[in-house]
Amino acid sequence: MKKPITPQLGRAALRALFAERSPLGPLKVMAKHAGRFFQIPIPGFRPYVVFGPEANRKVLVTERDKVLWRNTDPVTDLLRRGVLIVDGEEHDRYRRLMEPPLHPSQLPAYTEMMIRQTDRVASQWRDGQVVDMLVESRKIALLIIMQALFSKDVWDDLPRIWHPILKAIEYISPGAWIIWRKIPRPGFRKPLRELDEYLFEIISDRRRLTIDRPSSTVHRPNDLLQHLLDAGLTDNLIRDQMLTMMIAGHDTSTALLAWTFSLLGHHPDIFHRLIEEVDALEKSPLLDQVIKESLRLYPPIHIGNRRVAEEIHFDGGSVPAGARMFYSIYLTHRDPEIWEDADSFCPERFAHGRKTPPMSYVPFGGGPRACIGAAFGQAEARVVLAHLLRHYTFEFTNHKIIPHMGATLEPRPGVRMKITKRISVVE
Repeated sequence: MKKPITPQLGRAALRALFAERSPLGPLKVMAKHAGRFFQIPIPGFRPYVVFGPEANRKVLVTERDKVLWRNTDPVTDLLRRGVLIVDGEEHDRYRRLMEPPLHPSQLPAYTEMMIRQTDRVASQWRDGQVVDMLVESRKIALLIIMQALFSKDVWDDLPRIWHPILKAIEYISPGAWIIWRKIPRPGFRKPLRELDEYLFEIISDRRRLTIDRPSSTVHRPNDLLQHLLDAGLTDNLIRDQMLTMMIAGHDTSTALLAWTFSLLGHHPDIFHRLIEEVDALEKSPLLDQVIKESLRLYPPIHIGNRRVAEEIHFDGGSVPAGARMFYSIYLTHRDPEIWEDADSFCPERFAHGRKTPPMSYVPFGGGPRACIGAAFGQAEARVVLAHLLRHYTFEFTNHKIIPHMGATLEPRPGVRMKITKRISVVE
């Protein structure tokens, strides 16, 4: 049976909110008291929260047909019919079209491009300059995702699309709209229209290229955009998939890179060991462990928002049909029943092929709808981080960082680091 959320617990949750300046604080308080199943006690907003391996298995695998990804919220308004927020055969069709360019076998072909785009951003840094690695990581991730999936070099277009992209992310980030769906939200229409116009231009240019050279393989990239065009999707549907991958693909990589820099900055001993290993080895085991531990502590997609189509039973209670339910990856990844020193940064917990209980480590979800770009995102992080660490030193400025629940879980107000180009680099 689930434990009730008492007034005393409500006050403790409120204190945690003010102390951590994040809703993650109250969630941890409620989870500690109530366990892996509870209901948030806010008038007009009473979603169920579940976490842990059993809940993950049900939501993602064994009873996934009882939950719907499509909601009546700004994510659906923005992405329309994007693969991320449709269900059933429609989702399966789009996913089949989109998997080939992101298949692990394709990843080696992207390595040189990832390094080239990283260098373009880093070339703007001056020795001794303090830069925000949240911002710089976003630039790198945007350049990479647009080139990889749409063969579009957006370097010169960054000033044009930067603000619209940030507004799109803000539009779908948690806010008062969660409780008051009809709350006015001014300031979004123009930037979102500008982002649409940019994507439609890319689609139009590619269609024109296809018409001009219908039989040419030299000038037709074998990328995601071409797969969508060849499948006969309308421009609007292509726009929906492009925007889904553009936002989800770059924002998750941005968060992963930025949190990794933050964690390394807070743990200089591990940072120094990592630099030594990256210099000495082409493939650093410690770098893989650091990335995995960063994903454990700060999973970019830290919570899943679902509508329940059919009642689901969990240890602790049931979620009725029609209810809103969150499954929390963040709480699973910090569950002390699963992880020793759950809140500590300990990359070695992933050393030597150590295994965790099934469905207890799910930074990319799981089951048939696991993140389509999981392998790409991890490969990107390895390439970018190794390249930067071999060529620059990063000195953390020791400012306070808190996790912000945006479209992804990101470090706010940023990750400020003093950058210096390394004089002697071991290749």
